[in-house]
Amino acid sequence: MNSVLPRVTGLLVIEARNSNPNGDPDRESDPRTRAHDGRGIISDVSFKRKLRELVLQKEGPVWEHLRKLMSLSDDSYGVHVDQSARNLEKASKKEGEKKSLSERYWDVRAFGSTSLEEGDNFIRTGVAQFSLGVSAAKVRIQRDTNTVKANVDASKNADRGMAPLGFRVVEHGVYAMPFLINPSAAGKSGCTIDDIELICRLIPYAYPHNASRIRPLVEVRHAWYFEHSSSLGSCSEFEIIDALTPRKPDPKEPSSEWGDYAYDGEKVLDELKKRFAGRFKHFGDLCDPSFVEQVFPRQAHD
Repeated sequence: MNSVLPRVTGLLVIEARNSNPNGDPDRESDPRTRAHDGRGIISDVSFKRKLRELVLQKEGPVWEHLRKLMSLSDDSYGVHVDQSARNLEKASKKEGEKKSLSERYWDVRAFGSTSLEEGDNFIRTGVAQFSLGVSAAKVRIQRDTNTVKANVDASKNADRGMAPLGFRVVEHGVYAMPFLINPSAAGKSGCTIDDIELICRLIPYAYPHNASRIRPLVEVRHAWYFEHSSSLGSCSEFEIIDALTPRKPDPKEPSSEWGDYAYDGEKVLDELKKRFAGRFKHFGDLCDPSFVEQVFPRQAHD
C-alpha cells in the first residue's frame, strides 16, 4: 500500500433524532446551538472523543474487527487523553522505556498534541483536522423533567426523585462537519497511512457504538471523502465542502425528518464527479464499504 499521505477534503453529514449530539456544560448540558440563528453545533472535540472511545475499547467489536483487518498492534494504538494510558506512561518511564508519544499514541499521531516530553517534539497540530459541525437549519430543543423512584436518595428533601428539565434533546437536526487530511503535518506528528485509514474506517461506527440514553439516535448518514489528485491540493476545499453541504429551503424553520432536505447522496456524488473531473484520485462515501476497499484495499477477514 502507498505510504505517502494524501490530501483529503471531507464532510460528515450527521443526522440526530430526539438526541443530544453534543451537550453544552455552560448551559446545563443543553444541545449546543449558535446564539444568533439557533443552528445546532457539534464540536470537533466531541466527535474525536467518539473515535478515541472505539480505540480505547480494545475488547470491543469495532476494535477487534479493525485490528484483524489492518493487523494493528495494541501497543502502538494507545490513546493519550486516557487516564489509564497516562498511568502506564508513568510506569514505563520508571522502567526506562524510551518510546515517544507518537510511537505510543494513535491520537497524538493523527490529531496532534500540545504535550512536551523530553526527547519528543512539541506537536502543534495534527494531520487530521475536524471542524465545527453546524446544522443546516435551526434546531428545536425539547426539555423534559426526569423522574425516578422517590426513595433513590432519601437524604435529599428538595425535588426528591426529580431532575427538572434534565432531559434535553434536539428533535431533529442534520449537521455538516468538515474534516481535512493535511500531509504537510505528518513530518512532525509521525502520522502514517494506517493511522488515516483507521480514522476513515472508524467514522461510520462513531455514534452507533457510543450510543447513550441522551444520544440514542445519531448517525453519520454520509462521510464524503475527496482525495485530491495532488498532495498540494487540486481545487478549493471551500468549493468541495459547499457543494456537499445539505441545504434546506427555509433554514429558519427546524426540520422534522431527513426528507425535508431532499438530499440524494448518489445524485450529489454523480454531479460532483462530473464537476470535479480530473481533480481527484478517490471521491466517495466512507459509509459505503465497497468505496473504502477501493481507497484502502485489504484482504478480507472473516
